[in-house]
Amino acid sequence: MEFPEEVLAHIFSYLPLWDRYSASLVCKAWSQTMTHPFVWYYTEVRCESGAEAHGLPQFCQLLRLVRHLKISIRHTKEEAGRSMAVQALSYTMARESRLRALCVSCTGEFPLFYSGEDILQGIRSVLLNEDSGLSLREVDLREMPFTLGDSLVLNVARRSPGLRSLFINNKALVCNVTTETMREVLGLCPQLRALGAFYASLSEEVLGELLRPGRAPFSLLELYCERSDKRYVHEVSDRFWEALRRRHPSLAVNVVLNHTLPAEMFLKILQPSLPVRDLELITFTYLVTELGFVAGNYADTLERLVVQATAPSAELDSALVGVAERCGRLREVHCYCVVSQRVVDAFLERCPHLWRYTLKTTKERHPWTCTVLK
Repeated sequence: MEFPEEVLAHIFSYLPLWDRYSASLVCKAWSQTMTHPFVWYYTEVRCESGAEAHGLPQFCQLLRLVRHLKISIRHTKEEAGRSMAVQALSYTMARESRLRALCVSCTGEFPLFYSGEDILQGIRSVLLNEDSGLSLREVDLREMPFTLGDSLVLNVARRSPGLRSLFINNKALVCNVTTETMREVLGLCPQLRALGAFYASLSEEVLGELLRPGRAPFSLLELYCERSDKRYVHEVSDRFWEALRRRHPSLAVNVVLNHTLPAEMFLKILQPSLPVRDLELITFTYLVTELGFVAGNYADTLERLVVQATAPSAELDSALVGVAERCGRLREVHCYCVVSQRVVDAFLERCPHLWRYTLKTTKERHPWTCTVLK
């Protein structure tokens, strides 16, 4: 039975690189179909094993057809995987590149922290290559667990002024992207609609770029708040958030408060007018006051809540019940601290859109499993 080329191309598009290479060797028809642009529109290059690398040179010309590229690097103690990632970037971003979206993900037993400089250097060299026609629309570096700097971020913005989304909130130990850089990025990319960054990289002066006349509608801001904010924090006032919300009424903000952040900073960051959609309180602190603030101010916007408190208590249970009673838009709630049954009942009864939760009345082995509602 022969399949139309479009059907085969659709099937091949789901295969990892090594399996695409194997399929191309089956027959002449499959080999020809492998050159169909639809096969390469969304492509993930998994730098996990030596076998995967065999398909890379054979497809080096076809990688220029990729529009959305994800590079997944695993077992990063091995230099071969990192070299393959740099090679894939070079092939994909060569002359006449069609690449519009780039995502780099590093996972495994040996995350790229000290050994990630070669990946960063590879990305920098590609971005500085004047022979490439690079013009990205989406860049996602949230899963690159090592320190990003000003030069890399600025090169992305300068080479791709048509950016629609940029995520550099990668939860590294250090934030080396300055407020000056972020302001320049927003100025260079007037069509940017989604941004993920460290809170320490932002200020009212930076975000003021979003208030300029003619600015494209801005819809998503992700903030990662950690210990560097203790020294370099530029507090964004409630009045400013109110103005930004009026200018961009569809704006949603996702906030992560890391355990390294000083407790006195929590309610300086969580202003009443901040349109928080997704909130992670990974703080290992008491959190009763903070949860009361959340219930009182984010009832109309909050859809996902993650709580990591220091210890269970009756006060924490009451605060969580208060969130359930006020925040009826919640779709997910995950509390990594034992709670009472009345907390579970409150969320199930008062949050009609809830579809997934982690609420345990007895302690379990890590990792706790979440419950998915049908």
